[in-house]
Amino acid sequence: MINVNRMTDTFMDLVQIDSVSREESRLAAYLKKQLDLLGAETVFDGSAPQTGSDTGNLIAHIKGSSDRAPLLFSAHMDTVEPGRGIKPVLTNGRITSDGTTILGADDKSAIAILLEMLRVLKESGRPHPSMEIVFSTCEEIGLLGAKHLDWSLISARQGYVLDTRDPEGLVTRAPSANRLTFTVVGRDAHAGSAPEKGINAILIAAKAIATLDLGRLDAETTCNLGVIKGGDAINIVPKKVQVDGEVRSHDDNKLAQVTQRMIDAFQAAATAYPNRGDGDLPYVRVDVHPDFQRTHIPDHHAVVRMAFKAAERLNRPLRLQVAGGGSDANVFFQQGINAGVLGTGMTDVHSVREYVDVADMVKACVMVLEVMTVYQESSDYDPS
Repeated sequence: MINVNRMTDTFMDLVQIDSVSREESRLAAYLKKQLDLLGAETVFDGSAPQTGSDTGNLIAHIKGSSDRAPLLFSAHMDTVEPGRGIKPVLTNGRITSDGTTILGADDKSAIAILLEMLRVLKESGRPHPSMEIVFSTCEEIGLLGAKHLDWSLISARQGYVLDTRDPEGLVTRAPSANRLTFTVVGRDAHAGSAPEKGINAILIAAKAIATLDLGRLDAETTCNLGVIKGGDAINIVPKKVQVDGEVRSHDDNKLAQVTQRMIDAFQAAATAYPNRGDGDLPYVRVDVHPDFQRTHIPDHHAVVRMAFKAAERLNRPLRLQVAGGGSDANVFFQQGINAGVLGTGMTDVHSVREYVDVADMVKACVMVLEVMTVYQESSDYDPS
C-alpha cells in the first residue's frame, strides 16, 4: 500500500538537498543511505572525472524473487538553476517552490516515486523481479552521467526512465540532436574614426541568421539558435562573435541536411563579405557536436506491452508519445537497452512556476508497481 504522506515527505526532503548539475554528492549520499536501509546493493561508478561531477552515478541492485533478467529504472539526480535553497510549499495537494527557485520535481519526483516503490515492496513482501536502478548525474547538461555510465554494472536490457510530465503517457520515440557552435572572426577597429578598417563579425553572423528558417521545420525536425556572444564595446567594430544552436530530428537524414544548411549559411555570409586585405579574414569556425541519438522503441516491444497491460489492469488510459527532447533513455537505447519514459506529473519544469500534484506522483507509483507485477507474472515480456 502506497503511503502518500511518506512519499510526499520524501519528496519535500529531496528538493531541499541542493543538487544542481555537477554538485550531486549530497543527494547521492542521502540516496545511498536510504537504499542501504531497503536492502539494496549500491555502488558508485567512476564517471565523475568524465562528467566533472563531485560524485559518480549511483546504481542500486535489488534482488528479486526469481532468476529472471532484471528490469531497469532510472531517474537523474541533478537539477537546473535556480536550484539552491529550494523551499517547497504544499497547498491542497500541489507542491510548488516559494517562487524564487525551481521546485526540482524534474527529476526528484521520480526519485521519491522509486523510493516509495521499494518501501512498498519491502513492507508487503510481495514477489517482484530483480531491478537495477540508475540515479544519474549531469543529465541536465547533456546527459553526461548516462553517457559515461559504467555499463559493466548494468545487465538489464529493458525498463523505464521516469522523466516526463504525463503519468498516463509512455514516450517511446525521441529525436537525435546536434549542438552547433559558429565562431565568426573579423577584424576590430574604432567604430567612430575608422570603421572602414574593421570587419564586423556581428554583421556577418546576422546576415547568416537572416537566411535561416528556425523553429519547427516539419513534424520531425526543429532547429534553434539560442545564444549569441560577441563584441567588446559599442565603439569597437566587433572582431569575433559566437553563435550557439542546435538541430533535432527523428530522421537522421534530415538532421544532417539541416545541420549542413546552417553551416553553409554562415560560411556563405563570411565569403560574401568584401575582403579587406588580411588574407583569410573574415572566416567562420564551425563545431558540430552530436548531443544524443534518437530513441525508437517498436510498438510491439515488451516495454510497451507491459505498460499497456498494467494500464489495462488499473483501468486507466495510456498514450504512446513522441518527445521533442532527449533524456537518459536516448543513451540507454544506444546501448541496446529499450527504456520507455514514464511521467511523474512534473509541470512547468525549468521555471520558478514548476509544480507537481501529489495525486500524479501516486498515480505514477501505482503504475510502476503494476508494471513490475505484470513482468513478474508472465514470461511473455522476457527481453529477447
